[in-house]
Amino acid sequence: MKRRTLLGLAALAALVSTSGLVAPDAAIAQEKKWKVGFSQATTIEPWRAQFNKDIIAEAAKQPDVELIITDGEDKTEKQVADVENLIRQEVDALLISPKESAGLTGVVLQAIDAKIPVFVLDRNVETDKYTQFVGGDNKLIGREAGKYTVELLGGEGKAAGNVVEIWGGMGTQPAHDRHDGFHEFTDKEAGIKYLLNEQSGDWKQDQAYNIMATALRNNEKIDLVYGHNDPMAYGAYLAAKDVGREKEMKFLGIDALPAEGATWVKNGELTATFLYATPGAEGLRQAVKFLNGEQVEKQIVLPTERVDAANAEKFLKDHGM
Repeated sequence: MKRRTLLGLAALAALVSTSGLVAPDAAIAQEKKWKVGFSQATTIEPWRAQFNKDIIAEAAKQPDVELIITDGEDKTEKQVADVENLIRQEVDALLISPKESAGLTGVVLQAIDAKIPVFVLDRNVETDKYTQFVGGDNKLIGREAGKYTVELLGGEGKAAGNVVEIWGGMGTQPAHDRHDGFHEFTDKEAGIKYLLNEQSGDWKQDQAYNIMATALRNNEKIDLVYGHNDPMAYGAYLAAKDVGREKEMKFLGIDALPAEGATWVKNGELTATFLYATPGAEGLRQAVKFLNGEQVEKQIVLPTERVDAANAEKFLKDHGM
């Protein structure tokens, strides 16, 4: 298979914009053994930016790998086109983190039909024909958030309070898993009431702010907010703070990025966050193992932990802050 000696302009732009670690004069690369394509859903979310940084850092440790990164720009159709382009480039392996499960399934099957091993990262697709899935257990994380919610609102069998849940993207499996896991615990408590129908903040802080602002106008009492990621939980916190009500309620998020969720917990702005580690580094390591002829597991689940006031400072120190 013919190997390129230059990173594509789109890939280079993605590397520079997401990491700041690759200068233009670093585009010249030696001949590589493996050409690995990574289709990222978007880079506008902080967790996604960290995801890219992690995979770029791992690629720097892999002398046999030429890494090509594309940015779906938060559009399913753009990500489909990106993957089709990577297939035409005859990458040796495809890593993909889909914006939407259903919307990316077809092009993943195209890659599989082209005999390209596919490693699905973070969000799944609607087929099990891929080589491997690497990501967190979103249902487990949702369960941890639900269990902690019951604890915060009075304990098992006694929990009571009004809860606002702000969904991530409705078309993504992680949002459904984080919802389902959460409700496995909270639905058992007759005293817990849900104030909103399913409303999506699309993982974005500003959209969650608007959802929360409406909830605050319509409800005199809110006891806890559960955001499917930290930016949305923080957006809800800011909306409550802007009307002087932030101290009335608890705010739970997911991700625990050191510069975001974990810091917001340390500052007392979020009550807790749950670690959702990015799968970039592990995904690339697994792809290289497979390309070198080693067997890989069908699924790798990354661990989680709760970050709250008791351990936020240690968590930040452990992560270099």
